[in-house]
Amino acid sequence: MGTRVELHRFGGGAPEALAMAQRAIELVDDALTIHRPSSATAMNEALRHGRTAAIEDPILFDALIQIDDARDVTAGLFDPSVDARHASFGWRDIRLDRRAATIACAAPIALDFGGFGKGYALDRAATALRDAGVGCALLSAGESSIAVIGEHPLGGEWSFAIPDPRDAGRPLIEVALVDEALSVSATIGAGIAAPERGAMLRPGDATPIVAPRTAVVIDRSGALAEMLSTALIVADDAAARRLHDGARRMLFELEPDAPTRMFV
Repeated sequence: MGTRVELHRFGGGAPEALAMAQRAIELVDDALTIHRPSSATAMNEALRHGRTAAIEDPILFDALIQIDDARDVTAGLFDPSVDARHASFGWRDIRLDRRAATIACAAPIALDFGGFGKGYALDRAATALRDAGVGCALLSAGESSIAVIGEHPLGGEWSFAIPDPRDAGRPLIEVALVDEALSVSATIGAGIAAPERGAMLRPGDATPIVAPRTAVVIDRSGALAEMLSTALIVADDAAARRLHDGARRMLFELEPDAPTRMFV
C-alpha cells in the first residue's frame, strides 16, 4: 500500500490481537500490491496479454468480488482499470467468472487497487481484532482511511476533524464514528502530480478531474467508503447527487478564495 498504517487497541481482547491484525494487513498488501511480484501483478500480466487469469489467491478474489458488487452503488464511477493510456475500456469490459474464479478482458488491461486496498486492509484488520475479542480500537492507513471499533475509550463517538486543504489549520468538516470507517479522497496534493492516475479520471470518457475537490465518506465498510469517495471525486454534478446518502457522503468544491461549495 506504500503508506503508514497505525493500529491502536484500547483494552480487551487476546494478547496476540494486534499481531493478528498486522498479519491481516500484510496479507492484503501481498495480494494486491502492483509494486512487486504478487498475485495482482501475475493477474495483470495475463490481462495485459489478453489471457484469462486464474485467481487462486482468496484475498485477491474476494477483493475483485467486492469491486464488482459495488458497481451499482458507485454508479460505475469507481474503476480500478481506468488509465489515461487505455481510456477506451475499463471494468465494464471485465469478465469475472465467480464460479471458475477467473478474470478476463477483451482488451489489454491492468488493475490498480490504490486506495481501495487501504480500506479493504483495514476491514480485514478490524475483523481480526473483533475475532480476537477487541471491543475498542482505532485503525488508520495514511490518515485518509480510518476505521474504529466500538465507542471511544472515554465513551461515546470518535470525533475527527477533516482539515481544509486550503488552510490546514481550519477544519473542513467534523464527523463522528462508532463501529464505522472513514475515507477521504482529494484532487489536491499528490493527485495533481500524477494526473494520469485512474482515480483522477472519469470512467467512460476519461475526463481528467482538475478542480480542487475533497470527498468524505463514512460507511460500515472501509472498502466501500474508499470506492464511494473516489466515485464522488470523479462524478459530475448529477452523478454526485445520485450518490448522496444522507450526510455520510460529502463532496466539497474548494476553489481558492471562494466559499466552499458542497454538493451532497
